Amino acid sequence: MKDYIKLLDKSPILIKLIFALPIIDGIIWGLYRVFKGLVEKRVITFIIGIIWIFAGAAICWIIDIFTLVFAGKVFFD
Repeated sequence: MKDYIKLLDKSPILIKLIFALPIIDGIIWGLYRVFKGLVEKRVITFIIGIIWIFAGAAICWIIDIFTLVFAGKVFFD
Protein backbone atom coordinates (compact mmCIF):
# COMPACT_ATOMS: atom_id res chain seq x y z
CA MET A 1 0.00 0.00 0.00
CA LYS A 2 2.78 2.43 0.88
CA ASP A 3 4.49 1.73 -2.43
CA TYR A 4 1.28 2.47 -4.33
CA ILE A 5 0.90 5.80 -2.51
CA LYS A 6 4.55 6.73 -3.16
CA LEU A 7 4.25 5.76 -6.83
CA LEU A 8 1.28 8.07 -7.37
CA ASP A 9 2.73 10.89 -5.26
CA LYS A 10 5.97 10.89 -7.28
CA SER A 11 4.32 10.53 -10.69
CA PRO A 12 4.56 13.46 -13.11
CA ILE A 13 1.51 15.71 -13.38
CA LEU A 14 0.72 14.41 -16.88
CA ILE A 15 0.44 10.83 -15.60
CA LYS A 16 -1.70 12.01 -12.69
CA LEU A 17 -4.02 13.78 -15.12
CA ILE A 18 -4.32 10.66 -17.27
CA PHE A 19 -5.21 8.68 -14.16
CA ALA A 20 -7.91 11.29 -13.40
CA LEU A 21 -9.84 10.59 -16.60
CA PRO A 22 -13.37 9.16 -16.30
CA ILE A 23 -13.65 5.56 -15.03
CA ILE A 24 -9.87 5.32 -14.43
CA ASP A 25 -10.17 7.98 -11.72
CA GLY A 26 -12.56 5.92 -9.64
CA ILE A 27 -10.19 2.96 -9.59
CA ILE A 28 -6.76 4.60 -9.36
CA TRP A 29 -7.49 7.57 -7.11
CA GLY A 30 -10.23 5.78 -5.17
CA LEU A 31 -7.78 3.06 -4.15
CA TYR A 32 -5.17 5.73 -3.44
CA ARG A 33 -7.51 7.35 -0.91
CA VAL A 34 -8.50 4.02 0.63
CA PHE A 35 -4.86 2.97 1.04
CA LYS A 36 -3.81 6.38 2.33
CA GLY A 37 -6.64 6.29 4.86
CA LEU A 38 -5.53 2.88 6.07
CA VAL A 39 -1.83 3.72 6.23
CA GLU A 40 -2.34 7.06 7.97
CA LYS A 41 -5.27 5.79 10.07
CA ARG A 42 -7.58 8.54 8.81
CA VAL A 43 -11.13 7.24 8.77
CA ILE A 44 -12.59 10.12 6.74
CA THR A 45 -10.00 9.60 3.95
CA PHE A 46 -10.82 5.89 3.93
CA ILE A 47 -14.56 6.60 3.66
CA ILE A 48 -14.02 9.20 0.92
CA GLY A 49 -11.92 6.60 -0.91
CA ILE A 50 -14.71 4.03 -0.79
CA ILE A 51 -17.19 6.59 -2.10
CA TRP A 52 -14.70 7.74 -4.75
CA ILE A 53 -14.38 4.23 -6.19
CA PHE A 54 -18.03 4.42 -7.23
CA ALA A 55 -18.58 8.16 -7.70
CA GLY A 56 -15.16 8.86 -9.22
CA ALA A 57 -16.09 7.10 -12.42
CA ALA A 58 -19.27 9.13 -12.76
CA ILE A 59 -18.65 12.72 -11.70
CA CYS A 60 -15.83 13.12 -9.17
CA TRP A 61 -13.13 12.84 -11.83
CA ILE A 62 -13.86 16.47 -12.71
CA ILE A 63 -12.91 17.52 -9.18
CA ASP A 64 -9.64 15.58 -9.37
CA ILE A 65 -8.65 17.11 -12.71
CA PHE A 66 -9.44 20.59 -11.41
CA THR A 67 -7.43 20.15 -8.21
CA LEU A 68 -4.52 18.50 -10.04
CA VAL A 69 -4.25 21.42 -12.45
CA PHE A 70 -4.54 24.15 -9.82
CA ALA A 71 -3.10 22.55 -6.68
CA GLY A 72 -0.91 19.73 -8.02
CA LYS A 73 -2.63 17.06 -5.93
CA VAL A 74 -5.97 15.30 -5.85
CA PHE A 75 -8.91 16.45 -3.75
CA PHE A 76 -8.95 15.20 -0.17
CA ASP A 77 -5.45 13.79 -0.25
